[in-house]
Amino acid sequence: MNSQGALAQYQEVGVRGGVADATPHRLIQMLLEGALDKISTARGHMLRGEITAKGRHISWAISIIDGLRGSLDMEAGGEIADNLEALYTYMKERLLQANVRNEPELLDEVAGLLSTIKEGWDGIPQEFRNASREELDQMLAGG
Repeated sequence: MNSQGALAQYQEVGVRGGVADATPHRLIQMLLEGALDKISTARGHMLRGEITAKGRHISWAISIIDGLRGSLDMEAGGEIADNLEALYTYMKERLLQANVRNEPELLDEVAGLLSTIKEGWDGIPQEFRNASREELDQMLAGG
């Protein structure tokens, strides 16, 4: 995982609280929370016909998703990383379509996908959250 790149992406979209001290696990949680927040805010702007604000928040959500995509360790992540990369690309496309078409259902679709990822991420047991690669290998090997 490229924590520094994700950290920079998160700071770029305007979220500051606790980022500097965040663990890699917490940083991803914050990115997911931030993307969900931006999508929710964009939806409200969309429903009120506030086009500029809607576009700005969708752009922020896309930037955060880019940060999530950039944090993937494609070498170590294998098929899971490949699937997440494809899913993040799909989400970005759907957000762009939502922006152009003014379709809140597309925002809801992406929010649902992100929520599912977040639920899985939040469900990672505490002992795995801060472990190094070597420690994880030992835990998974039963040692």
